[in-house]
Amino acid sequence: MYPDEFDYYEAETVDEAIELLEEHAMEETELLAGGHSLLPAMKTGLSSPDVLIDIGGVDALHGVAVDGDALTVGAMSRYSDLLESDDAHEHAPAMTAAVERVGDRQVRNRGTIGGNLAHADPASDLPAAALVSDATLVVQGPDGERTIPAAEFYYGMYATALGPAEILTRIEVPSATDAVGTYAKKPSPSSGYAMVGVATLLTVDDGTVTSARIGANGAMDHGVRLEPVEDALTGEALDEETIAAAAERATDDLDTALMMDDLQASGEFRAQLLEVYTERALTAAIDRVSAPAVAD
Repeated sequence: MYPDEFDYYEAETVDEAIELLEEHAMEETELLAGGHSLLPAMKTGLSSPDVLIDIGGVDALHGVAVDGDALTVGAMSRYSDLLESDDAHEHAPAMTAAVERVGDRQVRNRGTIGGNLAHADPASDLPAAALVSDATLVVQGPDGERTIPAAEFYYGMYATALGPAEILTRIEVPSATDAVGTYAKKPSPSSGYAMVGVATLLTVDDGTVTSARIGANGAMDHGVRLEPVEDALTGEALDEETIAAAAERATDDLDTALMMDDLQASGEFRAQLLEVYTERALTAAIDRVSAPAVAD
């Protein structure tokens, strides 16, 4: 199918993109990043913007680098940019673990980190990883720059704290060089998106979990932390018995009546999947903790 007609603008700077958003505030306007969510929606008629603003050429939105005690990821950095960065694997292990499971090679070579997070699809792979990584999303608009913790960024399905003329410019992830990160998901057979996905970030000292952050995608209408699972793990040995008991608590703080319920899976089935994939993500952490260090 072909999309409806639209006006196309190519921004060269963040300020220019913001000016275009303000100029066309009375029209339906979309930002074009990697395009993997927007363009299919336009072709099927689910989205019909009057104006498309391409921010792919804005140099300031690209790049992955360590800045002080955080990894800074430009919003237009592609999934493949993150996976090719040794710094990203070292400092943001939960983020890279989730990115490894995004789509296929073609998708990872075009899709963007910022586009994934800003689109706020509940079945996307990155929101839970951003939550457990305690990431901060930096946005810029007509009134300047502001920072939004990942825990405060998502309101619900496709709904975020971004203002109408604001752009997500970068993601700042606190360094977690002493932690291991994993991600496990049940992919949709039709799209590859997560019917349920679980991200973990664990710090383990001599076999005992000293810090645990667990999050999930796909279960609710936005990414959520699984705090009862975290509580069940902290201070305990990271072994199969502990993991099985902790995974049983995956739905303890969730209103199962509000779980995602669609043609892919019922809310009841998603609750079962959440326990299973929490256990799988945590079991994968055992392997990472016990893996021998690789010499430089």
